[in-house]
Amino acid sequence: MAVTDGTVVWVGQDGPGRALHPGAEVVDLDGAFVAPAFVDAHVHATATGLHLTGLDLTAVTDAGALLAAVRDAARPGEVLIAHGWDESAWTSPRLPSRAELDEAAGGVPVYLSRVDVHSALVSTALADLAPEARDRDGWSDQGPLTRDAHHRIRAAMRQAITGPQRRRAQEAFLRLAAERGIVSVHECAGPDISGEQDLADLLALAAEPGLPEVVGYWGELGAVDTARRFGVRGLAGDLFADGALGSRTAALCEPYADDPATSGARYVEAEAVADHVIACTEAGLQAGFHVIGDAAVTEVVRGFQLAEKVVGQRALAARGHRLEHLEMVNPEQAAALAGWGVAASMQPQFDAAWGGPGGMYASRLGGERAAGLNPFAALAAAGVLLAFGSDSPVTPLDPWASVRAAVRHRTPGSGLSARAAFNAHTRGGHRAAGTNDGVTGSLVPGAPAHYAIWAADELVVEAADSRVQRWSTDPRSRVPALPRLDPDHGLPRCLRTVRSGEVIYDDFTRPA
Repeated sequence: MAVTDGTVVWVGQDGPGRALHPGAEVVDLDGAFVAPAFVDAHVHATATGLHLTGLDLTAVTDAGALLAAVRDAARPGEVLIAHGWDESAWTSPRLPSRAELDEAAGGVPVYLSRVDVHSALVSTALADLAPEARDRDGWSDQGPLTRDAHHRIRAAMRQAITGPQRRRAQEAFLRLAAERGIVSVHECAGPDISGEQDLADLLALAAEPGLPEVVGYWGELGAVDTARRFGVRGLAGDLFADGALGSRTAALCEPYADDPATSGARYVEAEAVADHVIACTEAGLQAGFHVIGDAAVTEVVRGFQLAEKVVGQRALAARGHRLEHLEMVNPEQAAALAGWGVAASMQPQFDAAWGGPGGMYASRLGGERAAGLNPFAALAAAGVLLAFGSDSPVTPLDPWASVRAAVRHRTPGSGLSARAAFNAHTRGGHRAAGTNDGVTGSLVPGAPAHYAIWAADELVVEAADSRVQRWSTDPRSRVPALPRLDPDHGLPRCLRTVRSGEVIYDDFTRPA
């Protein structure tokens, strides 16, 4: 492959390549392999960076361990922000009381988000910074906060973050993305997620050289002027149609199996969905929603139906609107979404973390409903564009793990081939951001030189009869291949990441 001025200009055999480009710098891969670089189609940069540079709660296994971690990390004069607790995987599901958390924190404001980021444990010192939260839906005197109370408290937490603290977090996130072979991320910002200053700072940072691209989305109804002011691609991302299954706030048609008193929370009606989609379509912006539960999906689909009556199917399809997560979708809805050209921005590691007979999905929904979640194969078969991501910090920034999770879906028949899953994490992400030139995300002449160099134990290709064949790293071979993605083999390690010909991460030592 030859690259000139950040663009792939030639791909072919080694001899002709050297002859056509006699003065080129030559990079001998020495057994490593090159592939299109990844796109993460749903991230929260600052939250992930704070997670990377602060307290990590993903490894705690009970309330005592969580309180001990808080006691060790709390520092007077600084808000303590931590993420990742998941009581569904603890040895005992009992959550610490607010009084216990106050004692451990020693008066420090503490915000501890659940793994799905739709509820949080907070200390009294933080709650006092947002007293209006006590009168909002989702308030609890002792347990985690959800719904609007959580949004109010999260806003107070954001206000406590200093500018230097935010920059350190954002830079840590972007450096990690580059290290993982990612050249582009879709930041799903919004007034309930991160705030305008956070997005402005992130976009300014991403404009500096040597970092991945940041494609911005702002999740707010009726905010066309805000979208134009920031230059974001759309009013999409985490514009909440509902909540999350783990926090029992995803909107369901039938009650939760482990809490029949609730069916979750629906935050928008079909008419508001339609108004938003119409406004974005006419303004040349992408519209979109965070939508997980089947009741929320039904409402959003009905909103698109109403919008189609106003602007027409062709106008909807031309704009490339998108939906985030889309975990509970039936075949009829998938076909309708495909007809409107809606992209599904999905997170395969959700299934790896919470799917299967003994997982959180089954606990919340029962086995039959849980088996229908994240139907990648059905959506792809219906013609829906898939764009994969992590929803980091909800799941790790690890695209090869996402590809493997999509292939090894816990529900038989819902997974994808390795090639389809890889395409959803590369070309699919570029297309979901509105890049429809047909080449970006591929390594063909005319494409931007977005690629990564990887070290892998073994490359394989599935033949037409499904037999797995070993593949040589001989550059003369034309057989397409991907790394082994089964649990017995380690995932590839990134050696170099290149964005438009510029190296943004480098751990590649060329042979002497």
